[in-house]
Amino acid sequence: MPRVAIEYCTQCRWLLRASWMAQELLTTFTTDLSEVALVPGEGGVFRITVDGDQVWERKADGGFPDIAILKQRVRDRVAPGRSLGHADKQEASPAEGP
Repeated sequence: MPRVAIEYCTQCRWLLRASWMAQELLTTFTTDLSEVALVPGEGGVFRITVDGDQVWERKADGGFPDIAILKQRVRDRVAPGRSLGHADKQEASPAEGP
């Protein structure tokens, strides 16, 4: 089963953000993941990988991931056919209305 690693900057104090994302992934992918590891780092790093393949990197992707987008990217690697329910629905643009 896949392993997710969340590398976070200890200098920036991003442990709480990383642990919240780990909790969200473990709650969503209860039987699809072998583990979600929190990996301390430095220098502003916030990187999420699945089996070593990067799915999010703060500097390259422009900040922190929205949890729905992160779940979609992890899902695409670990359980591509699985529905994420409301997290898969796109928000209506203001021109389209509700």
